[in-house]
Amino acid sequence: METFATKRKVIDIPEDVFKCLSVKAAAQSTNLKRYIENLLVKDAEEMLASMDDDKAYKWLSENDPEGLEPASTEEQMKFRKWLGI
Repeated sequence: METFATKRKVIDIPEDVFKCLSVKAAAQSTNLKRYIENLLVKDAEEMLASMDDDKAYKWLSENDPEGLEPASTEEQMKFRKWLGI
């Protein structure tokens, strides 16, 4: 089983949509939570697959900028110490 970082989010779903998705999840022998998670993952993968690399990088850097923040002075000093420079 693949492990990855996740984010928790509470969402509101209209009752009729909830019932419909619950039936679809049961038909696939899974629970509603996992069914919705899989739908969202598939949608994001399809979105990124349809983008060329430049557009995908631009979207990711604007919407998920993890790693783009410069290291603080303290972090830089610790890293230099770790490297022995």
